[in-house]
This record gives sequence, structure tokens and C-alpha cells, in this order.
Amino acid sequence: MRIVELLLDEGSLQAGIQAISIVESPAIEEDFIALKEEERVELKTIDEDKRVLLGAALVPNKPIYRRNGEDEYYIYFSQDTVRKASELFFINGNQNKATLEHQIDITGLSVVESWIIEGEQDKSKMYGMNLPVGTWMVSMKVHNDEIWNDYVKSGRVKGFSIEGYFVDKVEASKQDAKEMEAEQQLNAIKAIIKKDLRTKKGKRTELETYKDYPTSVRNNAKRGIALNEKVNNKCATQVGKVRAQQLAKGEAISVETIKRMYSYLSRAEEYYDEGDTTSCGYISYLLWGGKSAKRWAESKLKELGKI
Repeated sequence: MRIVELLLDEGSLQAGIQAISIVESPAIEEDFIALKEEERVELKTIDEDKRVLLGAALVPNKPIYRRNGEDEYYIYFSQDTVRKASELFFINGNQNKATLEHQIDITGLSVVESWIIEGEQDKSKMYGMNLPVGTWMVSMKVHNDEIWNDYVKSGRVKGFSIEGYFVDKVEASKQDAKEMEAEQQLNAIKAIIKKDLRTKKGKRTELETYKDYPTSVRNNAKRGIALNEKVNNKCATQVGKVRAQQLAKGEAISVETIKRMYSYLSRAEEYYDEGDTTSCGYISYLLWGGKSAKRWAESKLKELGKI
């Protein structure tokens, strides 16, 4: 039976986890623990129980059975994907989004604590949980009486299950290959047109390319390449890595490529944190030339009347 790794689709605005569902049979096969306030050592009770659920949202490298018609397979998430998904969950402001059995949107549930298990001394051990390094843990406060009484206290729900958008690693690689092939074909067509076609006035008709982007764009791409090497080149798609090489070398790029740069950098800017130089959001942004590339691309497209 095939095993498929799922990745975040960095090019999608819906990428990552959109909500956490409380379910009877969690796919990750790890139950949460329903906690009362006095059972949490780090908190205190004033005059009533503060209702909290503690459990694993995502366990790395754990095979999860899936079936699509007659097609049976397993999926899994790497430690890196688990960490990035947990970060994106909060970046997108989804901590108050919850569902019941993936079917009903419910209110009154909020993720109030989140962490990645880093070692054997993790506090999840305090609650008898034996989970691997890299697991994404969450605490969810339940201030919905019906959910607490009818589903949690009754034992009708036993764990967390994520809802979100991911992409098959194999399919992602195929998409990267298609984009690269399309760009190569476009460049070949441009070369033919530049060589063979002429206007009625005898001038060559050219599909323009440009390399007048500032030095800061080249430097950003070079820095992104260096930082990515330090994390074993785990960040960005193949297209992003190739784009960085082009920019770092100061190569001319087409109008279509400038459009892609501006589109990507506009979407991905919210994941660019200048204070976190090891994150893929930071590295991927630099690979595409960073903020100076976005400014240049926008200016160039306006100059050409493309936006």
C-alpha cells in the first residue's frame, strides 16, 4: 500500500489548517485529556472549573489510513510540515475555528495554548502522554456548555482532528516540473521570435526581458540561497529555488516571470517575519528577491501598463 507525504501548498492562500475538529475517533489515534482547572499545575482555580482539553493535533511521521473509492493508502506529515502548519494556523487567525466530527461548525471553543514537543521533559508527560518529538500539542478551552456536557463529559468525543488544505508531495513535484517545462518552452519560443520575426518596418519584434532590478534583489536571493542551504534546502518549491538562482546571477527575466514574482511576493508577505531568519516563510520570500523585488516588480508592471 502506498504511503504519501503531505506538504503545505505555499502558493495557496488556503494552505494549512483551517480548523480543529473534536471527534470520537481521531485519525491520529491520540486521545486528548479533558482537564479541569485545578488539574493543571501551572494554573489556579478561583471559584469554578475552567474547562480545557489537552491533546495532540498532529503527530509527525505517523501513517494515517485513507481510502478514496477503491484506492487505499497512508498519508503522513514530516516534522517540518507539522511545525509550519502549527505556525500558519495562528498566522491565519484560526484559533477560534472548531467543528464537531468535521460536520458542524461550533462556537465557544478556542485554542489557548500551542507548542511543539522538543524532548523527553515535555509537560505532556505530566498527563501520561507518550508522544514523539515534533508533535504539535494544543490546549483548547471549551466555553460552550452544550459541547462540554453532551460531548466531552459524556465521552462522546475523544480527540482532535485537523481540517485543512495540503498537497501530495508527488503531485507538488509534478506541478513544479510542469511550471519549469512551461517556462523553458516560453523561453524557446521567445528565442525563435527574436531571431526570425521582423516588423513591416524591418525592425525585430522582441518579447522583452528585463534585468534592471536593483542590487538588493540579487543580494536577497543570494542570502535566501545561503540560509536555505543551512536548513538542508527544505524551504520553497523547485520553481522558487530556480528563480533565486536567476536573480542571484542577475539574469534577465520575462514579463510573465515579473508577474509571477509580484503575485507570489504579495501573497507571501504576511508570512515574512524579519525576526525569524530560519523560518521557511522568511527564506522563501528572500529566494524570490524579498521586499525590494516586490517594489521593483510592481513598478515595472505599472511602467509596462500591466497593472
